[in-house]
Amino acid sequence: MTDKTQTFRINDEKEDVMKETLTQVFDALREKGYNPINQIVGYLLSEDPTYITTHNNARSLIRRIDRDELLSAMVKSYLD
Repeated sequence: MTDKTQTFRINDEKEDVMKETLTQVFDALREKGYNPINQIVGYLLSEDPTYITTHNNARSLIRRIDRDELLSAMVKSYLD
């Protein structure tokens, strides 16, 4: 008999939520004419929310993400 237990990883779900949120923030920044990469990096380095526009609730969205977890996921993604 084979084990039919389905497993999932919470970290994968968290990373999916972070990716979706970051994409929404990126799109909002681009829509407002900002350079999204520069603005997001500025926010990550300083934790100053004014780097992120309030357009489409982007500032509120990015503040829901733990910066350390986001940076960790980004480094992991870059190295994979």
